[in-house]
Amino acid sequence: MRNSRSRGSISGSFQNKRWWSVALDRFLSFFVRLLAHIQRVWSRFVSMGLGNLYRRRMKVFSVAILIYLDYKSVQQREKWIKKSKVPALWEKAHERNAKRVLNLIVELEGLWVKLGQYLSTRADVLPQAYISLLTQLQDSLPPRPLQEVRRTIERELGNPMEVLFTDFVNEPLATASIAQVHRATLANGQDVVVKVQHNGIRAIILEDLKNAKAIVDWIAWAEPQYDFNPMIDEWCKEAPRELDFNIEAENTRTVSKNLGCKKTNGEGRSNNRVDVLIPDIIQSSESVLILEYMDGIRLNDVESLDAFGIDKQKIVEEITRAYAHQIYVDGFFNGDPHPGNFLVSKEPPHRPILLDFGLTKKLSHPLKQALAKMFLASAEGDQVALLSAFEEMGLKLRLDLPDQAMSVAGLFFRSSTPSNEALKTLKTLNDQRMQNMKVIQEKMQLSQKEVKRFNPVDAFPGDIVIFARVINLLRGLSSTMNVRIVYLDIMRPFAESVLLGSISRGPTVDASWIHDSPVHSDVEFKLRKLLAELGSIQKILGIQVCAYKDGKVIIDTAAGVLGRYDPRPVQPDSLFPVFSVTKGITAGMIHSLVDKRNLQLDQTIGDIWPGFASNGKDTIKVHHVLNHTSGLHNAFDPVGENPLLICDWDECLKRIANSSPETEPGSQQFYHYLTFGWLCGGIIEYASGKKFQEILEESIVKPLKIDGELYIGIPPGVESRLATLTVDTDELSKLTSIASQPELPSTFQPEKILQMATSLPVLFNTLNVRRAIIPAANGHCSARALARYYASLADGGLVPPPHSSLSQPPLGSHTHVPKFSSVNDTKKKRKGKEMMASTQMLKPKGRKDKKLYDEERFMSTESLASLVSDDTSSNDHQDDVHNLFSNPRIHDAFMGAGDYSGLVLPDGKFGLGFKRVTSQDGSLVGFGHSGMGGSTGFCDIENRFSIAITVNKMSLGGVTASIIKLVCSELNIPLPKDFSIANGMGPDLEMGTPLIN
Repeated sequence: MRNSRSRGSISGSFQNKRWWSVALDRFLSFFVRLLAHIQRVWSRFVSMGLGNLYRRRMKVFSVAILIYLDYKSVQQREKWIKKSKVPALWEKAHERNAKRVLNLIVELEGLWVKLGQYLSTRADVLPQAYISLLTQLQDSLPPRPLQEVRRTIERELGNPMEVLFTDFVNEPLATASIAQVHRATLANGQDVVVKVQHNGIRAIILEDLKNAKAIVDWIAWAEPQYDFNPMIDEWCKEAPRELDFNIEAENTRTVSKNLGCKKTNGEGRSNNRVDVLIPDIIQSSESVLILEYMDGIRLNDVESLDAFGIDKQKIVEEITRAYAHQIYVDGFFNGDPHPGNFLVSKEPPHRPILLDFGLTKKLSHPLKQALAKMFLASAEGDQVALLSAFEEMGLKLRLDLPDQAMSVAGLFFRSSTPSNEALKTLKTLNDQRMQNMKVIQEKMQLSQKEVKRFNPVDAFPGDIVIFARVINLLRGLSSTMNVRIVYLDIMRPFAESVLLGSISRGPTVDASWIHDSPVHSDVEFKLRKLLAELGSIQKILGIQVCAYKDGKVIIDTAAGVLGRYDPRPVQPDSLFPVFSVTKGITAGMIHSLVDKRNLQLDQTIGDIWPGFASNGKDTIKVHHVLNHTSGLHNAFDPVGENPLLICDWDECLKRIANSSPETEPGSQQFYHYLTFGWLCGGIIEYASGKKFQEILEESIVKPLKIDGELYIGIPPGVESRLATLTVDTDELSKLTSIASQPELPSTFQPEKILQMATSLPVLFNTLNVRRAIIPAANGHCSARALARYYASLADGGLVPPPHSSLSQPPLGSHTHVPKFSSVNDTKKKRKGKEMMASTQMLKPKGRKDKKLYDEERFMSTESLASLVSDDTSSNDHQDDVHNLFSNPRIHDAFMGAGDYSGLVLPDGKFGLGFKRVTSQDGSLVGFGHSGMGGSTGFCDIENRFSIAITVNKMSLGGVTASIIKLVCSELNIPLPKDFSIANGMGPDLEMGTPLIN
């Protein structure tokens, strides 16, 4: 009985909902009919004298509301009819509303014709009913009276028609929104076309712009996600320029010259030259333009194109190439590529004829480069480059959604589709939009109502509105012509040329190739000359060099460009990916925890890290990891298995914890090229109870005041400062002649390195990897931040004086640092404290902590300015830190020397986390770490010297070695042995240090 009532209740509820829907549908239908009636009455009323101004405005608004309500009504009706009848329902609605739009445009003319022309080209997204009706707006509007045309010509040119022309055809060739075109013959016998502006069109256009702006404001209020204000604002700025034909004449000459239309017989021919025609300008005034007559076929005359045997695919491809040249190469392009502005020459070879340059856009050089970068980023799926391009052009998003941004960019530059696939394309676009909005809704935790009113774009630069319009018009053009254009293939050479052209100039041509900053010393002056020489032979793409001597900056130089497709100059605060240089930073974090007594070097990792002691790892200690003797060098190979696995911090720690050692801990030294980072990272987090990046900030970044210039896993918002990796393929080809290295794991032998060196840049240029925590290989820093770090270590952790004021922007001025607060932070910290407590419980009873330095001797040492507080729970006094370490023997700890020699493998290349730096005679002089491809940082403690070099063109280390040789020679400092062998690679030489670690 209860179930019966329940079913009855549900049925009743369903019937009620249906009744209300039907009622609402009837109300909307009635309201639409009422509004149409009011519109007719109002039209008759205003025609009796109220004035043209209000009549046009009321007409526009009433039709807009009428169409809006009509479609809302259809949305409701489709819910209650059979699915088989839905397409017919919508088709009739499209036909009905397309007629309303066409009638409105024909009646009002002016700017609305421009809008209609634009819509008529969007066969890729608009229903066929709109395309069929609006196509006639391209050149088939009702002509103005001949008397009006004659008066305008005679007034503008100052002579009677009979003097100006021997023949003037009264019937216009075409009539468009602003003007109409007549064929004529000049007094000298030349065939021309005469473009005559409609009388009074200026006032109409300006009024229409106001109306359009009002409609856009209304749409933005009703549907905030459809805020087109930036577009209409740009149109309001550019459209009035179309009304001066003197400007159009100059634009036409400029584009013709840029495209080389008058060059013949291959003169000045290049791979990117386009084959199009543009009529010569004969004479111009503000309202009249006389051009050379070219006999051609209109693009919408398909029958004539077929009759002449014209290849429509080739024609549209050449038009696309012409626009790619205008946009990316010239930075000056026609903003109105609808079919009515093109002809095809009748004489073979049939070439496109470009017409009407009234609406043009000039791009600044930086914006042109940013647009090229955006295109190539979309082509290659490079999220970092895409977000960087957005920032360069002033496009700001409200959310950090790189995947969605790339998805939208991919749709923007997608291949065109024939018009018969328009419905499918429209559905794909709508599905993609719904998917993106769903992601936004989840990320922002918005309600269904809120997400509909959410606009993900915070700032849309007006300068790219016309560019976006052109891309859409070109896509619509190709769809109208029923051809498929792959824009990523056709436009790519032009986008590449603008970037590669800027990059390939090098220091011999580009005076600003070396960053314009004051020279700190004679050695820096000589270094800059060396960099220019290396840059001129293309051994350097982008580079930073910074060096300290006796606690002072003696070199701080930046040169080159940020990437192969990024011609922006390297700045002192640019962030370079430095691969294994990161290990030296991670090692410093371990030593910091040891110094604060959160950890011990001889502590068994299983006592710190729950679950680690399984599978034969119960004897592995912290110093084994730092010395690369844990036996876990091949614990797992994420790059070979699944490259994106390296982005999963928790999974990588889990893999490490479940792995098995290949060799007895402490017995053999094999370079832990990737596993070193997760081993250290796990130790750091379990020993401290804090996040890895939090310890990085506390122990290194904040005390050294290098905020924003040293990251292991970049935060959102720094993409515009990132350098991009590329490979010196000529140098890396020499790897095949290098013998195997016994100290390297099997997965890191020369043949494997060659494979990795060519594939890793692609992987490590991706945003997901750059944002990941990979403490062995994913540091991003400036050379000045890295040099300051090693300058501090060279003095036992003493924080150097403030960095040179000559380096701008000031080091540490970036406030953008990783954020650690999240909903899980409290739980993680509580978990960390629980792990600390369990660690203490796991220690054998009665065990005495081994002291690795003399506390009494340390406490009496006067050379150290102050101590780091044992209380690490607060960062309030981080700015007061004068020394990173309290251990007076910290150098021995880094190098595995003195009291620490028992914790390292004798005569090994590594100390405790750092690569040992030895002089030519084999004596130990310092420590540091290099990264694959040439970036490096190290210090010579005997000479209080530190240097950091960051590069984005990966090589065998020859550039790095040349720089260090020069600097050491000038300062009379012993050249480290590793850098004396990296210049000339041969079959009998071991692999250069700057490449592999």
